[in-house]
Amino acid sequence: MLPPKALFDVLGQQAARLFSADTPLPRAEVEAQLKMLMQSAFSKLDLVSRDEFDSQMVVLARTRARLESLEAKVAELETRLAEKPTPNAE
Repeated sequence: MLPPKALFDVLGQQAARLFSADTPLPRAEVEAQLKMLMQSAFSKLDLVSRDEFDSQMVVLARTRARLESLEAKVAELETRLAEKPTPNAE
């Protein structure tokens, strides 16, 4: 994986080469080549899709809710245990 600065440098160089061509390219061709350039750059980064991110956020929210529930149960049990009289050992 390239560091971000190096990645942007490479992107800039390739974009400059694309736009400074001697023969002007049609707009659709420039857009297609720029899209391929960006996809290539993004594939070198450690990115996740929006759908994957959203699904992981749902899992995290469920996990947090479950953890909070378990913490409340533990606190309740600790309170009950503290209130219970201890038997005298004689």
